[in-house]
Amino acid sequence: MCAAETGDVTGFDTLMLAIGKSGKHYDIEKITRAYEYAKALHEGQFRVSGEPYITHPVAVAEIVTTLGLDTDSICAALLHDTVEDCGTKVNLNEIENRFGSEVAMLVDGLTKLVQIPFENKEEEHIENLRKMLLAMSKDVRVIFIKLCDRLHNMRTLGVKKDEKRRSTALETMHVYAPLAHRLGIQRIKQELENLSLSYLDPIGYGEVSADIERKYGASRDFIESARATVADKLTDAGISFSLEGRVKSVYSIYRKMYQQNKSFDEIYDFYALRVIVDTEAECYTVLGLIHDMFKMVPGRFKDYISTPKPNMYRSLHTTVMGRNATPFEVQIRTWEMHHIAEYGVCAHWKYKSGVTESKDELDQKLQWIAKLIDTEDDTRDPDEFMQALKIDMLHDDTFVFTPKGDIITLPQGSTVIDFAYAIHSAVGNKMVGAKINGMIVPIDRVPQNGEIVEILTSSASRGPSRDWLKIVKTSEAKTKIRQWFKKEMRAENIAYGKAETDREFRKYGKALTEAQKTEILGNVAKRIGIQSAEDILNVIGYGGLTVTKIASKMKDEIDRVARAEEEVPAPVEVSEVETVPVTRRKNAGGVIVDGVDGCSVKFAKCCNPLPGDGIVGFITKGYGISIHKTDCVNVAEHRKDPEMADRFVKAFWENTGDPASEPDFEANLTIVASPDLRLIADITMVLADMHVALHQISTHKQNESTVIVRIAVGCRNLDHVRSISSRLRSIPNVESVTRA
Repeated sequence: MCAAETGDVTGFDTLMLAIGKSGKHYDIEKITRAYEYAKALHEGQFRVSGEPYITHPVAVAEIVTTLGLDTDSICAALLHDTVEDCGTKVNLNEIENRFGSEVAMLVDGLTKLVQIPFENKEEEHIENLRKMLLAMSKDVRVIFIKLCDRLHNMRTLGVKKDEKRRSTALETMHVYAPLAHRLGIQRIKQELENLSLSYLDPIGYGEVSADIERKYGASRDFIESARATVADKLTDAGISFSLEGRVKSVYSIYRKMYQQNKSFDEIYDFYALRVIVDTEAECYTVLGLIHDMFKMVPGRFKDYISTPKPNMYRSLHTTVMGRNATPFEVQIRTWEMHHIAEYGVCAHWKYKSGVTESKDELDQKLQWIAKLIDTEDDTRDPDEFMQALKIDMLHDDTFVFTPKGDIITLPQGSTVIDFAYAIHSAVGNKMVGAKINGMIVPIDRVPQNGEIVEILTSSASRGPSRDWLKIVKTSEAKTKIRQWFKKEMRAENIAYGKAETDREFRKYGKALTEAQKTEILGNVAKRIGIQSAEDILNVIGYGGLTVTKIASKMKDEIDRVARAEEEVPAPVEVSEVETVPVTRRKNAGGVIVDGVDGCSVKFAKCCNPLPGDGIVGFITKGYGISIHKTDCVNVAEHRKDPEMADRFVKAFWENTGDPASEPDFEANLTIVASPDLRLIADITMVLADMHVALHQISTHKQNESTVIVRIAVGCRNLDHVRSISSRLRSIPNVESVTRA
């Protein structure tokens, strides 16, 4: 009897019936309170179908119940949309006060980041996925409830518009079905796949469904005949068993036809028998009996008992030839294996009496989630995060062996570098080569199933190469390589990041000072949640972010700088400049400006004034005071214009008496020298010896006997620059050093 016939329009009676049938002990009073509270909060809200909104969380709670989850999970399912959709009425603190911290934590993990502004829909989607995975790493029940939520949404997706149906189905196929597979929840995975396919390719779905009905209808008695033959044999052998037949799902056949370019009639495992026995030893006994009764198809035997899949799936698979040379698959497993095959990690809750696992064992099985979180921490690239998600969840697995016989499971297409990092980060970091089956192989070699891989290491290794990031397949290997560069090579990372961003800056054809570049990168960094310009250069350097991904943001900031560019008047004689005689006041940047308080001070890029130079201030329109050298050729010409004359102010360098407290400035030096292979090395060594920062360096050959080197260095004042210049002049073959 349906809910409507009993007057239960919300489906709560059906939920209570499912709870009663589960045979588990639940806190009915708490579940009822959660239902009543959710119903009150969603009062007046309706689904697209016109049903009261509360019908959705109740239906989700019913699916949660079928997975055997606990009371708090059912309560969280009932409340999962309250904070997101009823935010003016309730918050997480209220949920925690009423239903406890665990329910609040689960609801929080299921709540989208609706209150945070994002620059685009892709970023919002990725961040919500990251939040869900982070919550999942703390409590896997979050993703169980989310899968139930998505399953009910897919079951009722028909009322949505076509564009919404396709986008939801695509996300389900790419994210949620693979998650269900990775967690071993085959029942939900298969239904999500079939529902998604029906919206993404309704014609293909219809054709495969018709082919299944045609083939199954034409040989409807085949499965029953094979089942009876096997049952008689197992009964004679005195084995206690359960035996069921099935046909392959629509999506499974569709995917195999597409990936392997096969016709429907070429699908070998269309039919299948599943034999469930009591012990692992009986699995192998049944296998022998099956092979005794039917001819085995070569290459179609798989032992997932001795080598389980990463999602904990264990079973024996073999394909044999039945009546009229019709192939069919036989799966053989114990009851415990069957529970895990059907419910995956959920079996930890659903069959606690039969599936005995400690929390440590459960955490071990969910380590892949932690690896995905590591990827999220080490890359700011949404595309790479999604790629890592798909590789870790979608790809088939390759099983390879260590020289000691241990099995390492890798996604298909993984290289020997991935293998090294799967063993341990220290092995990968010290790797210098690899052998497969005793033969030396290139480091980009992809091992195949059953091969023995040996990693060659050396204590003299200088660590991984940046090129490895382009070779490896797994997110685990990429994360560990990045972590090595992040920890060991910060200075080199920053230099590499600077070279990459400078290349991007040059594309815009605008001359920018190092200070402007730093400001631009600092603003970009803050926009994507990184602390400073130096930090973003470090992230680019170790591969956590590509310049391409921030190019548009860099362009935005460059345009902003261009709009704020100061107006520099035409050149005049410095002697004609008169300044306004007003009170002297201190401003930022180690400069004292007369008469202007609290205004920002910028140093003109045309002359780069240093402490010790004579300076004058020019009040720009809306962008603070620009400080020029008094002999700068770009100091304004229109001094005689009354409007311009009032914009000049006296400026002086602040004398702190403490050289260490003086701000860091930038000086441009031009070095003229004879060609010498060691010239650049000598220049950088002199600067390093003096603890002078080198911001920029460029060279060009003037003629056969002269090379020009231009450098930008950090300095404290004019005397410091003179000292630097003096040391540079002492370098062999250097003819002159002048300040540009």
